[in-house]
Formats: sequence, structure tokens, C-alpha cells
Amino acid sequence: MRLETLLEQNAVTALPELEITGLTDDSRKVQPGMVFACIRGEHFDGHTAAAQALEQGAAVVLADHDLGFGDRQILTEDTRALYGKLCAAWFGHPERKMHFVGVTGTNGKTTITNLIKHVLTDNGHMVGLIGTICNEIGGEPIHTDNTTPFVYDLMELYAKMAQAGCDYVVMEVSSFGLVQQRIGETHFDVAVFTNLTQDHLDYHGTMEAYYQAKKLLFDRCDRAVINIDDSYGKRLAGEVVCPVTTYGNCRSADFYADAMKLRADGTTFWLCHADKSYLLQMHLTGMFNVSNALAAAAATYELEIPIKRVLQSLESCTGIRGRCEVIPIDRDFTVICDYAHTPDAVENILRSVKEYTKGRLICLFGCGGNRDATKRPKMAQAAAKYADFLMITSDNPRDEDPEAIIADILTGLEGSDVPYEVVVDRKEAILRSMQLAQPNDVIVLAGKGHEDYQILSGGVHIHMDEREIVRDCLPLVPKRTDI
Repeated sequence: MRLETLLEQNAVTALPELEITGLTDDSRKVQPGMVFACIRGEHFDGHTAAAQALEQGAAVVLADHDLGFGDRQILTEDTRALYGKLCAAWFGHPERKMHFVGVTGTNGKTTITNLIKHVLTDNGHMVGLIGTICNEIGGEPIHTDNTTPFVYDLMELYAKMAQAGCDYVVMEVSSFGLVQQRIGETHFDVAVFTNLTQDHLDYHGTMEAYYQAKKLLFDRCDRAVINIDDSYGKRLAGEVVCPVTTYGNCRSADFYADAMKLRADGTTFWLCHADKSYLLQMHLTGMFNVSNALAAAAATYELEIPIKRVLQSLESCTGIRGRCEVIPIDRDFTVICDYAHTPDAVENILRSVKEYTKGRLICLFGCGGNRDATKRPKMAQAAAKYADFLMITSDNPRDEDPEAIIADILTGLEGSDVPYEVVVDRKEAILRSMQLAQPNDVIVLAGKGHEDYQILSGGVHIHMDEREIVRDCLPLVPKRTDI
């Protein structure tokens, strides 16, 4: 592609006829004929690699100040923004060929995006899904490393979705993705805000900065769907300039729930909207999933799917991997796997499960290394509110000592009388929890959810699927009748 064609009048160059072979913002991937974008990152400034990129054969570099490379540099105020435009142009602007639904917030994004995808698919649409668990084109899964892919990878994925015939893309939009402009110039038909609780403060620094990052999504949408049960949601609903549809447990919301009944195998409630009530019987359980269903119902209704069709589709959804997922076992207790890894998420899952637990509620959890350490004691405090027994173990320790992470967690249990045990090895902790379980107990394995790996020092990933671990532990946990 000629450089002039690629730029689309977004910048001026003295080399309009130059043939471009590719784009990258990674100095390790530079090939002859490429455009190299100098991006200022948290730990590395791409401008320092510009000379090396040119030596490796880059045709031109994008820079935010004069590097002295004459006509082999293109100057722009914001290299991230221009690079996003070039990536979109390189793939033929797939972001203009489909409708987009974005979901942001601390908790609930994965479940809501999967519910929206299910409703759209059930009503005849071809849907691309981008999120934490995986990316999908139609029903075909594609592995992902980031909730929001980097902009080149995202545009490439969009192009594949458009080529496959997708008319909708439903995506989780992370605060990282928004601040780092990973979504390019994607514009959303509907954007959903779930909630905001402490997370990622190691990156954002303050809750206000975290909120402002999430808020960026609502500068690029036609309609907003916002949870007004959340204090930040209430604030956001008053600050956005696009039309707003609200959801929550309060009757002032446009979509709210009434007469909720939780069961181990699902939830029944009345969904109320526009002075009408509709009985909804879901396979998903928990109060947080009532909220997730309201968000999905509001978003798809805004996409002009009739409310009765929306409800029929929600009732046919059987669940989401790693989200309050019951792992099948032939024993007299229950094991649930959930991705809860923030204080608020842990409290939500345990509060909901507690309502239908006939025996004890056992919570197994740890905290990630190289992440916000201030939430570690808060995780313990949240778990102790509802659990009858705590099994404290590792999550993804990364470069930190697992025992040091656990020591931070334990400070949150000072003054608590909830019994606990520490087993550093997560596999051993799962086995120990299952051996301790009594009839009618429920074990919640919190933190890993859909993940089938554990991250150790140096970024090393080892295989760890809690469904497999539970299955492998069963021979060591005899049935009660066998004792």
C-alpha cells in the first residue's frame, strides 16, 4: 500500500509514492518497508528505538517530535492516535463495516458480553465476541492474551470478523484499552457501564483516574446503558451527553428486577420495564447475574430486539465458563469455579451462593503478584463476611513470593473469628478443601475462573485448569457411603 493511501490525509509526508509493507509499534518486529510507530509506554519509549528501526529497514517512523530523520519521519501530536488510524486503513476500515457493543466496568463484563452475544445470535445475527475468556467469530473460539487486544491485532481481528459475515461485534473494553487507545476509532452503537470497584490501581493510581479511563468509552457511543446501583454509575449517568438507559434494583431505573428467587440451578425474577413486568427464569444464579441479565436486556432492547424475544433468549442461555460455574462431581458437596479476583467480586459471589448453601460455605482464594497490593487484605475481609471457612492459597504469583502475598492477605483477617487454613500450593489447597467438605457444603474456588494456567516468575505460564484438578482429586475424596 502506498504511504499516501495509508495516511488518508491524516498527516503530510514528502514520500507519498513510498510502498509500505506493514505496520508495527514493536521494535522487535520491524521488517524492511514497514512504518514504525514510536509509542510512549509505561516502561519504554519507542522514540528511543527509531534509529534502530530505520537501520533495520523501516521505511518511515511516526514521532511526536523532530528526531532529525528528515523525510523518513512523520510528525504528529499523538502517535498512538495516528497509529490506530493507520491500522484501520491498512485493514480496509473493518470498524466501519459492523455494529459495535462495548461493555466496561470492574465486574460483570464477561457475563454481560456473552449474554448479549447469545441474544443477538439467537435472533439471527452473526456476532464477533472480544473478551477476557476468548475471542469468537460466530461460534469459533480464538485465543486471546488481553481483554482488549492491541490496536493492530484488534483491526486484524475486526477484518476477519467482517470477512466471516459478522454484522455485530460485542466486546469487553478495558480501562487499559481505553487509555492506551487500543480500540482506535471504533464507535459503539451501545456502551454498557457495569460498576467500579478497586482494581488496577497499580496502573491508574487513583479511583478517580480509573473512573475517567472507563468514562472515555462514553465519548464514542450513540447510547449508554448504565448501572445506577453503583455510585460511579449514578455519577456517569449524569455526566454523559448521549441518551442513557439505566438498570438496577431501584424502581427508578428503566430496567429493574422484582421478586427475585435464587436457586442452586438458576434464578427466577420479574424484569420490569416501561410499566410492564415479565417473568424471567434463568439458568444463571446469583444476584449479580440478575444485574448482568438486566444489562444485557437493556442493551439488546436498545438494539431494537423486541423485549419478549430478548427474554426468551436469556432463558435459553445455560451459563458462562468460569462465572459461577458448577463443576460436576458425584459427591454430597458442591464445587463452584468463579473468576472473582477483586474484593467486590468476592463479596458478590459469596453473598449470592450463601443464600442457597445448606451446609458450610468454603472459599478458596489468593491474590495476584505484581498487582495492587492494597486489595489483598480487603479480599480477605470480603471473603470473611460470608464464608464459614477460608482456604488461603496462591493465584498468579508472578515475580512475588507467594508466601509474602499470603502474609498481606492475612492482615485482613486480624480480629476475625472465621477459621482458615493456609496451603500455598493451589492444587494441594483444592484437594484439602474437598477433603474438608461435609454434606451440603459449597466450595467456591475464586480467582481463576476461565483461566487454564498459572503465571509464575518471569512470566512463565504453567497449565492449571481447576476443572481438571477437581476431577483428579476425586479419587482422593471418597464418597460418604464408601467410608
